[in-house]
Amino acid sequence: MGNILVEGLSAVTTSSEEVLSDIMVLEFRVVNAFLVGNPKIENPKWVLVDTGLENSGDYILEISKERFGEDSKPEAIILTHGHFDHVGSVIKLSKYWNVPVYIHHLELPYITGKKDYPIGDPTVGGGMVAAMSKTFPHTSIDLGSYAKELPSDGVIPGMPGWKWIHTPGHTEGHISLYRESDGVLIPADAFTTVKQESLLSVLTQEEEISGPPAYLTTDWKAAEASVKLLKELNPNLVLPSHGKPMEGEELRRHLDMLAKHFEEIAVPEQGKFVH
Repeated sequence: MGNILVEGLSAVTTSSEEVLSDIMVLEFRVVNAFLVGNPKIENPKWVLVDTGLENSGDYILEISKERFGEDSKPEAIILTHGHFDHVGSVIKLSKYWNVPVYIHHLELPYITGKKDYPIGDPTVGGGMVAAMSKTFPHTSIDLGSYAKELPSDGVIPGMPGWKWIHTPGHTEGHISLYRESDGVLIPADAFTTVKQESLLSVLTQEEEISGPPAYLTTDWKAAEASVKLLKELNPNLVLPSHGKPMEGEELRRHLDMLAKHFEEIAVPEQGKFVH
């Protein structure tokens, strides 16, 4: 399922950052995962959001043990969608911890071996995809009984105060996670703060709000609607799956620009809308 070059880049650039007392970002350069839960309270409860690449599992285990204790395990694993860079370690980790894995019902077929994603387009955007691989992995995985459907009311198991929001476009069942109390948004791949198609941008992590990673996005109209929906939340802090956190006035300015000029900023030539 994995891609040797992508995983090699991730392996040499792995790091972690506590952005809030209850959120740690696990940075694998090409993708981020998140530990959500406060380690400073007694018997902390926590979840893992996304699982990075196939070679990310050991680092996730290492950091989670340092943060929450040697014998601690998450309440659940939450997947924003089923693409390879978000589910790479999910089989290993769900079995190790023996915990459920929650995902939108439209994504369930991709993590239960019933359906494969379309093959990514390596020509889109220039740079990263062509440099890394002719085609990214698109075949499904099979989590069996570990795979669970997210509650339909927006509740996220193990994440009190958060809700999931259906943000299709990148995939049909893609979700973003939002905490209204402090305006924290995990948009996953609904939009990024780095131009993920560019190898240089990924290496330097130069901040540049853009749309979803173009090479695997299937519905650009839906992707635009999802960005506009998230913009209306007026988030204070964004923790993307690709790129660095962004907050405050800088975030609002960039997100407003993306929502107003989505086609020009995000959509590759072959996906341009017909007006």
